[in-house]
Amino acid sequence: MRRSVLIDRLRGVSRWDVLIVGGGATGLGCAVDAAARGHTTLLLEAHDFAKGTSSRSTKLIHGGVRYLAQGRIGLVREALAERSTLLANAPHLVHPQRFVVPVYRQWDRLLLGLGLAAYDWLAGRHSLGASRLLSPTETVAALPTVRRHGLVGGIAYMDARFDDARLAVTLMRTLFDHGGLALNYLPVKALRHHQGIVSGAVAQDAESGESFAIEAGVVINAAGVWADDIRRLDAATAPSQLTPSQGAHLVVERDFLPGDAALLIPKTSDGRVLFIIPWQGKVLLGTTDTPRRETPLEPRPLDAEIDFILDTAARYLTRAPTRADVCSAFAGLRPLIGSGRGSATSSLSREHLIQVSNSGLVSVAGGKWTTYRRMAEEIVDRAETVGGLPARACPTAGLRLHGSPPDGTDDVFGTDRPAVDALPGAGVRLHPALTLTEAEVRYAARFELARSVEDVLARRCRALFVSASAAGEAAPAVARILAEELGWTGQRAAESTEAFRRVAEGFVTN
Repeated sequence: MRRSVLIDRLRGVSRWDVLIVGGGATGLGCAVDAAARGHTTLLLEAHDFAKGTSSRSTKLIHGGVRYLAQGRIGLVREALAERSTLLANAPHLVHPQRFVVPVYRQWDRLLLGLGLAAYDWLAGRHSLGASRLLSPTETVAALPTVRRHGLVGGIAYMDARFDDARLAVTLMRTLFDHGGLALNYLPVKALRHHQGIVSGAVAQDAESGESFAIEAGVVINAAGVWADDIRRLDAATAPSQLTPSQGAHLVVERDFLPGDAALLIPKTSDGRVLFIIPWQGKVLLGTTDTPRRETPLEPRPLDAEIDFILDTAARYLTRAPTRADVCSAFAGLRPLIGSGRGSATSSLSREHLIQVSNSGLVSVAGGKWTTYRRMAEEIVDRAETVGGLPARACPTAGLRLHGSPPDGTDDVFGTDRPAVDALPGAGVRLHPALTLTEAEVRYAARFELARSVEDVLARRCRALFVSASAAGEAAPAVARILAEELGWTGQRAAESTEAFRRVAEGFVTN
């Protein structure tokens, strides 16, 4: 997929049925849905796909144990059904995950057992296996490094984990499979109106500077934490709908929690839950819920967030992780529904809101990865009505995503693996601490719209999130390969490497 060919295609279409602004989970989900229904579909992303929140999640596809405790039964039930759909439609990216909750008071064991029994009941036919009470011995067998002093047992239950950025890339590929067009680094600068109704947008290619006047039957604003900015392109006085919240995560070595089970800490000092999850050969710890007034493109974990995660984990592990043990630290901004900015966020809704402006701009706020497909179905249903498009049934509940193999696999490329390994450099790893190969970089450039060193090391593979230091050391080799694939000059390769180095600095804690 050469960018020049895709730009030519953009120039060659006079009017799209659906234009989607934003290439995160919601935008990509809407694009796949619209294209699968047969609508001509264009998605524009200002930076890279899943550059923001959608690559910085806790890597869980789950009903939300905490939401159950808050009484959000509908949200939990819907999420558990969508978990089942994702396990079926993307088995190379979404996998069942066993969780164990260590318990240090018998009363807590009873309450948690009842809560997880309700979780099982809500899952119904979508259950991945019933929760069960564990003895202290069974709990230690599942969590070898759990603190043993005072341990009275545990509770095991099932959920699912995934690779968020790779799911985003897979949705982008699925969009192309269904005739749609997606372009990254092509931000929307203005919305167009005809007789007071939104009729398209003006976008500018960040690489060439070329501007495009785009006509569309309906425009969907799926810009995540920046959705209010797009709403103000429609109406300058549009009030804020979102209250951003930051969630921080830390990645440490696998020996802090060996074994296959994840650990759930059911109640932290701020009333949240905290997960310790095996992921990408490491262990992921998170998350926090910190109000943010600003919406930076590169949010960084705050010192207080890092200390909170480390201190909380230390209460449950025999070996306490320290800042020196952190391989990578990252933060994402949640687009929570709320009025104003900077207020408390832990009680704000994780559900979504669809709003249609007086001029017909369809905006979505809130939501989460687990329910992205169901959200997209609702949004496109609404968009068909607003845009006067033919009403067509949503096919995505049974739509297997690009690369989906007949059976489960841990290979994120799925059925594309032979095509990857047919490229030069198959099996040639670029760093001993990373699985990334030269062929995978070439594939990212040729078929996955990677346009920078960061695109490869942060989202086409997860090196930056696994080990910031190893990713930095691999960056020059990635730049060299991208220069061959994309026709870069030596200066362009050096600039992309340096830009990645600046981003990677924010993933280091010591």
